[in-house]
Amino acid sequence: MKTASVMMFGAAAFLAACGGNEAPMGVVAVEPTVVAAPTDYTVFFAFDRADLTAQGAQTVAEASTAANGATSVSVVGHTDTVGSVAYNQGLSEARAATVVGAMVGNGVNPAVITASGRSELDLAVPTADGVREQANRRVEISVDGVAVVEEEVALNCVIVASDGLCEASSSDVGYVEHN
Repeated sequence: MKTASVMMFGAAAFLAACGGNEAPMGVVAVEPTVVAAPTDYTVFFAFDRADLTAQGAQTVAEASTAANGATSVSVVGHTDTVGSVAYNQGLSEARAATVVGAMVGNGVNPAVITASGRSELDLAVPTADGVREQANRRVEISVDGVAVVEEEVALNCVIVASDGLCEASSSDVGYVEHN
């Protein structure tokens, strides 16, 4: 920050020495500040069920909103350890399909969604075989490739090149050198 302040002071002194006719002050460019959107959501299911609860539907709706404009969405179903691995594979796939259907119904592009089931092979909470565990009965949704504009920042050009392009600018949040 000290270097940026010195550079800004030096640039301002340079521009003042130019008599004001070499570089126009007050040229403003607006650049958005971009932050990553929330990307991971978990939907929980009742024992031996693949239908959404009210809370699950709300979570899917939030994930669907975040997935607008996403480049990829991963939907992975899971089960607890009650039942055979083969039975749980089908149940985990059914849970994933339920979430995909709801997301598509909420307007998410189906072309960006991949879905799979992991049966009881990737437990959130390790348990012995045959143990009912709510945290393991889930679908995990991961949304990738989405960024949202947090705020716009006005930049004031402080160094203008001979070709008229801005080489450095400042704002209330800092100093930027352009290449």
